[in-house]
Amino acid sequence: MDLSVIIVNYNVRDFLGNALRSVARALGGLEAEVIVVDNASDDGSVAMVRSEHPSVKVIANARNLGFAAANNQGLREA
Repeated sequence: MDLSVIIVNYNVRDFLGNALRSVARALGGLEAEVIVVDNASDDGSVAMVRSEHPSVKVIANARNLGFAAANNQGLREA
């Protein structure tokens, strides 16, 4: 694995979709993983990632743990 990209999300579905498309283009030929840690969004972010970006790993938190804790979750997954 060349690279792990961790994105923490909270209720910014449209921005997340744009970011994931941008990351996919930028990765080129790298062996990479993308991990989205969602902090209990209620805007359909998790469903969007699962349907539109099936190769992205999703951690869907039941409550908002905050940015640092969510990043640490992503790091553990990576």
